[in-house]
Amino acid sequence: MGTLITAAESERVERSIRQAVTEGAKLLTGGERDGAIVSPAVVAGVDPRSAFSQDELFGPAVAVSSADDWESAIAQANGTPYGLGAGIFTSDVAGALRAIREINAGTACRAHRPRRSSMTTSADNIAGAPISWGICEVPGWGYQLAPERVLDEMTQIGLAATEFGPDGFLPADPAAMAALLASRHLAAVGGFTPVVLHEPSHDPAPGIERLLDSYHATRAGVLVLSAATGRDGYDTRPDLDEAGWQTLLANLDRLTALAAERGVRAVLHPHVGTMVERGDEVQRVLEGSAISLCLDTGHLLIGGTDPAELTRQAPDRIAHTHFKDVNDQIAAQVRSGRLTYTEGIRRGMYRPLGRGDVDFAAIVSHLRGRDYGGWYVLEQDTILTEEPRGEGPVADVRQSAAYLRELLTADRSGHQSPILSRPRHGHKGPPRLG
Repeated sequence: MGTLITAAESERVERSIRQAVTEGAKLLTGGERDGAIVSPAVVAGVDPRSAFSQDELFGPAVAVSSADDWESAIAQANGTPYGLGAGIFTSDVAGALRAIREINAGTACRAHRPRRSSMTTSADNIAGAPISWGICEVPGWGYQLAPERVLDEMTQIGLAATEFGPDGFLPADPAAMAALLASRHLAAVGGFTPVVLHEPSHDPAPGIERLLDSYHATRAGVLVLSAATGRDGYDTRPDLDEAGWQTLLANLDRLTALAAERGVRAVLHPHVGTMVERGDEVQRVLEGSAISLCLDTGHLLIGGTDPAELTRQAPDRIAHTHFKDVNDQIAAQVRSGRLTYTEGIRRGMYRPLGRGDVDFAAIVSHLRGRDYGGWYVLEQDTILTEEPRGEGPVADVRQSAAYLRELLTADRSGHQSPILSRPRHGHKGPPRLG
């Protein structure tokens, strides 16, 4: 707000501040009179129905109110004249995107290191991925469900957002894509994007620039890159020579900068059957480029990296997560080459969260210890042969979402309910980083 220009107006601001404090608010800073000017004031704990919140004060005075949930926060913002109460600050990415759509005036801002409140919990940042419904970019992967069913089921089980899925799953037109997601009250996370990074003759930048147009329209914020081999599927991969590594690392930094210019965070997704799969390859990316990582708990474990150990060692490099649980007995057969990746999936390698061998409690503890405020994307790679009878894949996703919500809201004292402390099939521990 601008400076005060009359003594009468400055007296009005002073009276409003005093009244707010009398009603239980707290003056955090400012509010002192200096001639015709009142110093910039911040008043917290203000009743949103009070005159201090509702009146249009022409002076540097800010009223701060809290809300218990998003419905009341948006109602407060829309319940004040001229958008005076519509500056919403939160760590909840999905909630901020919802607020942007639903408030009549004002702004919604994401705070990076907030003090947690009942309105801004990690459990609000749980998103879905179409692969959990069998939607995949690999030719011949399996029966592909209609987008409307997948998005409707995401909404029904309370997911806040979705990744884009492969080309063709959502509308190609960015505005149509944004409208479809908004009709389901789903925020856009971004998308898993396989791209060839290791070939000197191939420039990945033009394709990424075109892709980022859809990010702007949907306000998506995470570009999830994988170092594609150039082959279909994830069952085989070539060896990468030193020249290929140098090209790959340079392209990672180029695409990171390119995305950042558009307000998007690029992350690398270590993935089975790509050029970055094993622990030593993950380590080389960490040491040789500035890109952040997508912590895909399943692909890391299958590739030979303990995801909990990686989270402990490099928490500041993790900017996005894919949470999937794994039966490590089947994963070991994929690591050894006795099964292909696709065969492992068909045999049930991926499990609902809490039903496999990934130590999610340790991972969440490490992430929360660094005030991680990004998305928790649920993934359980699935191959369908036909339209499911009955619930289908959503049953497992619902179970994973319930497990993760309970884990994220568990008491910080270390108490765990029975759902979070199941035995792990006698597994002796996943492979370590590197």
